[in-house]
Amino acid sequence: MDLKLLSIATLLGILCSCSAQQEGSDCIKANAQSCGECIQVAEKCGWCTDADFLKQGESKSARCDELKSLITKGCSKAKIENPRGSISIDKDKPVTNRMKDVAEKLKPDQITQIQPQKLTLNLRSGEAQTFKLKFKRAEDYPIDLYYLMDLSFSMKDDLENVKNLGTDLMREMQEITSDFRIGFGSFVEKTVMPYISTTPARLLNPCTSNENCTSPFSYKNVLKLTENGQQFNSLVSKQQISGNLDSPEGGFDAIMQVAVCGDAIGWRNVTRLLVFSTDAGFHFAGDGKLGGIVLPNDGKCHLENNMYTMSHYYDYPSIAHLVQKLSDNNIQTIFAVTEEFQPVYKELKNLIPKSAVGTLSSNSSNVIKLIIDSYNSLSSEVILENNKVPEGVSIKYKSICKNGMVGTEENGRKCSNISIGDEVSFDITIESQKCPSQGKSETIRIKPLGFNEDVEIVLNFICECECSKGGEPLSKICHNGNGTFECGACRCNEGRIGRLCECSTDEVRTDDLDGNCRKDNGTDICSNNGDCVCGTCECKKRENPEERYSGKFCECDNFNCDRSNNKLCGGHGRCECRVCICDANYTGSACDCSLDTSTCLAANKQICNGRGTCECGVCKCTNPKFQGPTCEICPTCPGVCKKDTCQRDCSYFNLIRVKDRDKLPQPADQSYPLSHCKERDANDCWFYYTYAVRNDTMREVYVVETLECPAGPDIIPIVAGVVAGIVLIGLALLLIWKLLMIIHDRREFAKFEKEKMNAKWDTVRHPITMNKIAWRGGPDSRSALLFRDTRCIRPLVCS
Repeated sequence: MDLKLLSIATLLGILCSCSAQQEGSDCIKANAQSCGECIQVAEKCGWCTDADFLKQGESKSARCDELKSLITKGCSKAKIENPRGSISIDKDKPVTNRMKDVAEKLKPDQITQIQPQKLTLNLRSGEAQTFKLKFKRAEDYPIDLYYLMDLSFSMKDDLENVKNLGTDLMREMQEITSDFRIGFGSFVEKTVMPYISTTPARLLNPCTSNENCTSPFSYKNVLKLTENGQQFNSLVSKQQISGNLDSPEGGFDAIMQVAVCGDAIGWRNVTRLLVFSTDAGFHFAGDGKLGGIVLPNDGKCHLENNMYTMSHYYDYPSIAHLVQKLSDNNIQTIFAVTEEFQPVYKELKNLIPKSAVGTLSSNSSNVIKLIIDSYNSLSSEVILENNKVPEGVSIKYKSICKNGMVGTEENGRKCSNISIGDEVSFDITIESQKCPSQGKSETIRIKPLGFNEDVEIVLNFICECECSKGGEPLSKICHNGNGTFECGACRCNEGRIGRLCECSTDEVRTDDLDGNCRKDNGTDICSNNGDCVCGTCECKKRENPEERYSGKFCECDNFNCDRSNNKLCGGHGRCECRVCICDANYTGSACDCSLDTSTCLAANKQICNGRGTCECGVCKCTNPKFQGPTCEICPTCPGVCKKDTCQRDCSYFNLIRVKDRDKLPQPADQSYPLSHCKERDANDCWFYYTYAVRNDTMREVYVVETLECPAGPDIIPIVAGVVAGIVLIGLALLLIWKLLMIIHDRREFAKFEKEKMNAKWDTVRHPITMNKIAWRGGPDSRSALLFRDTRCIRPLVCS
């Protein structure tokens, strides 16, 4: 049990030590040559600026280590450079509590839904900075809605129902916002073959002869966003259906122009909704090659007189391109499509954030309800996104949504089921793993998709220490100006190395310099524990920051001394150059021998009661009769405790009886000396007991009540054994006799068979029975066989 506990404790100590080594290894392995390099390694690394910190054989990089290790090595806290990151809020306007029924109306730029609006983060490598972002959906928030409609021939009946959409939608949207504007645009297809017919007659009227259609076009901005619903109805009523040849339409060209032509459309910095209405599929990037168009869409506005003029020149935009432009311009898209194309547009919705799909009836009669439902769905969800972050910078989101729901990873970016007036928050963590190449500030923006507001975050990177600002360029300390003396060390100029920049990179490896790194003209450079740099040994660093090589030739270390109780120098000294330097009152190669004799003093103030010697604070009794921590106990000494005087002379014992030996206390269970004893009484019986002295006064004796006496003979087993032995011997003799008889009979029978084979036979006729008698060996033989007709009847023995 003791060994197991010791092994477990030792193992835990080793594991903890290994863990500490692993943690400290990052700072050491970085081999930082300046304070700036050191603080970029990890958050836990610090730089000692004490000019006298390094010991002989240590390189500049030894200044970079964990704070605890630096303090252990003798660097004071005041001399350790360890800058920390910080967060400052530059703009923190509270979110707006706007009510719809209040007479005073706020302008869109006066409404705040996200807080704070601007922050500055000072980032140190490996140290994360976390701030809280608050979002509150404002009531009566302004809305701009642009209705983009497919005017190919199949949408003829839909156009009739959309002609009164302006006033009807205005009336319904009054329930949501008092500031609503609506616009209208239409699209058909690229005006080149094979999308449309380019014959002159078809260009004028792409429909059949009995239908009056307008000329085909790619995209037309019919009505800029307006608050006048009647104007919407009037202009839409004047629109005519057009036609094209293929089924997919050129709607992506139209969406791109609506997104990027903000001035022409009239977008404000409010909620922007784009309703895309069609009963067909769509062309996308690459399809333009069918018409000989190979230039990719440039994502710019090309409206002249409200018409898209470059459809024949630029290909359709890709889905990714559309996603980018819609996001950049905070536009939320509602796809109002017929049942047939629902699966296609639902897949497209999954690729475009903050978009929705509604089922459009065959004649668009349900378009108002579709728009209202889709808007409520989109506005009830907030999704955060950020622009591209600098290399080495990461952002993590954690959402705290309605009813305390917490989201992490990708779900940490969004909250759903948000009603007007609800407030949610996000914990945003930003961490930098390295400094930018130029070390300049960077700016990133975080915004909720579909909203015009964002948070500006300025990132400043801590790439240098404060002490470097007071550096001395071309310092004489650094080998007559070959470096800058800063933060307690030399930062060498280009082409110079060494602790004091005393060496050129061209002369680092020469035989003459290496000779200065060999001890006693030996063959090992720096005792194989370091590198020879500019003729000086720079000792290797250990993964454990507490362990170090030192000395002119790196011949010393502080971890290869003798150990006691698995502790270096017994925990009572320090290891210097592989020799234990013991603390006061301790000696020995492992400092495991105490010189204090107070623990050996007996009650009579003598060392070990005069019957032993005090060695390393423990009594070694020279008289075998005496025992105990101070050689005062002699259980077998005559007169120690006689029967008639026991009550009087031995009353100071606390006698405790136990049932058996297993109940006796064990040495490992006690924090005071304990002796196990046994004695034999007059009946030749053994009795066992323990003797212990507690607190130098109280004596405890545990005695086993049951004596161990030699047991008498058991008669029954002995008699039974004797009888059984006699029976077994008799049976064995009978078996031997029987075996001998069997052997004898077989020998006799074999002899008889042999004589029978060698017999000479003669036959005569019996005078009375007239039977033939065969004689063996002649008529004088005593044996004969009686035959009748040469067949044997029975054997006869004749005299």
